[in-house]
Formats: sequence, C-alpha cells, structure tokens
Amino acid sequence: MLLGLVLLLVSSAAAAERIKDIVSVAGVRSNQLIGYGLVVGLDGTGDSSSQPFTVQSLKNMLAQLGVVIPPNVKPQLKNAAAVMLSADLPPFAKPGQTIDITVSSLGNSKSLRGGTLLMSPLKGADGQVYAIAQGNLIVGGFGAEGADGSRVSVNVPSVGRIPGGATVERSVPSPFDSSDTVTLNLNTPDFTTATRVVESINRNMGKGTAMALDGGSVSVHAPLDATNKVMFVAMLENLLVEPGEAPARVIVNSRTGTVVIGSHVKVMPAAVSHGSLTVTISEAYGVSQPLPFSDGETVVVPSSGVEVSEEGSPMFLFEPGTTLNDVVRAVNQVGAAPGDLVAILEALKVAGALRAELLVI
Repeated sequence: MLLGLVLLLVSSAAAAERIKDIVSVAGVRSNQLIGYGLVVGLDGTGDSSSQPFTVQSLKNMLAQLGVVIPPNVKPQLKNAAAVMLSADLPPFAKPGQTIDITVSSLGNSKSLRGGTLLMSPLKGADGQVYAIAQGNLIVGGFGAEGADGSRVSVNVPSVGRIPGGATVERSVPSPFDSSDTVTLNLNTPDFTTATRVVESINRNMGKGTAMALDGGSVSVHAPLDATNKVMFVAMLENLLVEPGEAPARVIVNSRTGTVVIGSHVKVMPAAVSHGSLTVTISEAYGVSQPLPFSDGETVVVPSSGVEVSEEGSPMFLFEPGTTLNDVVRAVNQVGAAPGDLVAILEALKVAGALRAELLVI
C-alpha cells in the first residue's frame, strides 16, 4: 500500500506543471520594431543602380556627412544594399541594453555576406524610435554564380542577423506596477485549468486571493509596492498546477497527409468497409494489310483494352467506446494508408460515430 501511495504521488507530481509554464502575465509582452537602413562593404553582391530607393538613401547619407553628389551622377551600388530591419523589444527592456536584430534585403542584392549595417533607427507601431541598430552581419546562407548565369545557393544569403546589434534608447511603459491586481492569461484557454489555477493560488496564498475571470484569465490580488509585487509574482510562477486534459481532437494536414489523433478520441458503434477499385487502360496498335493486287492502303489500327479489378473489401467493426489504439490497430490490419485513414475518419464524422473534433489544416 505504501509503494502504491508513493507511485501515486510521483505520478501526480510528474503531471503537475508550474504556473509560469502555462500562463503569461497581462501587460508583460514584447513589442515589434521595424526600421530601414543601408548595408555596405559587400563583395559586389549589392543592389544594382536601377534601385531608386538605394540610390536616394546613399545620396542622403553622404550629404549628411558633407559629401554632395551632383544630381546627374548615378553612383554604382555593387557594394551597398537597402535593407529592412526587424527586432523584438523584450518586456522591461531599459535604455542601454542590447537586442538582436534581423536584416533582410529590400532590393535585388544577391547576398549580404560580409556586409556592415550603418546606424539605423528602429521604430515601434507608434512611430517613436526605441532602438538604434548598427554592426556586422552574420549570414548563414551562401551563394555562388557563374559567368553563364548558373547559380548555386545554400539557405538564404539575402537575410542575416546581428546578435546584440541594436541598443535600446527608450523603454516601453508597462502597466505591471500601476495596479494592485495581476491578470494571468492561460496559454491554452481551458475552464478546468483556470479553475485549478485559482484553487492552487488560494490554497497557497490565502482564500480569495485569485478568481477566474473566464476560461482563459485569472485575476490575482497583489501588493501595490513594486518590490513586493515582483516577489509575489515570483512565488505565483512556481506554484504547481495539473492542467486540464486536452479535448478529444483529430488533426489532419491535407498537404503532407499527417494525421494526429488525441488520446481521448473514441468511436461509437460503426462498421467500416475499406476497399479500392483499379481501372487499367492499355493502348495497342495493329497493322491492317490490304489483299494483294487491291487498291487498298496499309493503315495502323489502334486497339484499346480496359481492365477493371477490385481488391477485397474487408469490413471491420468498431465496438462502443473504441479508443485510439483500437482504431489504429484496425486500420493497420486492413493495410490502409494515411490517406485512407483520413477518409475513414471523415466518414465516421459524417456518420456521427466519431466522438472528437476533426480539424483539417
């Protein structure tokens, strides 16, 4: 009995998860940044002179540095390329910290390998500058081109990254420290999980500390002081909760033929017949030879052959409450392919015998 109790406790602890792994704190989120810049120092793989935005950007940059290019002069841009910049500004990022950025070619540059990004601002959705980017690119792709136009490319050489390539200049205001409540949003909304989160918090932090707003959010009373609130949320994150089981669901990828069946999928009583009909059409040609001394002509006469063959159509019976293992075993016994399994599941759904949600992606 003691061994059984130990195994029960171990299995229960193994199924439990930390709250921080299944929820996110409302207001604590990253923000997307975007920018435009110039990459220089390329080995002849930059934009062509036909790219007007690259030419204009280069002239504007040189004008700010005191170099004026006459209007009738068109610079050659083999070593420069216009690029778009993208980055995620983490929550609570402060001025002076660095973030990673992704650099993507905007024109017809063939490769950004070996390039250097010049100082470029990164803006948020409100149009404000939140970071400044600059640095040497790391490109994982490689491309080579011959004189005859043949080209070999590995991965994507027109996209690169700069780890720590942008310096944060402005922090994003967070509502975290302006309220006496903390809202926890479930990563996967579920009424059972929300109820268990509330029970776990109230059991460890005191009755009435948490209440469920709906199946996806839980409101928790927290200290107003910033230091105490951080400590309070840290304790919340490490509480253990056993999430509710996922609903019975069958997911079908129509492009790859992949079928994923949840463990709680069941089938009501149903009889399924699986078979296939094969039609083979063959074409043959014969020669029609006229009789001697006749005025006839030798012609080619086509001859078509049609053959219809039908494989055996085994029928298998699903008993009430048939589970996933039984379904897979029955389908494998009749030699059905993944495509046939999809057809069987769709037929069971139409017949009302599939007790699960069928999703086709």
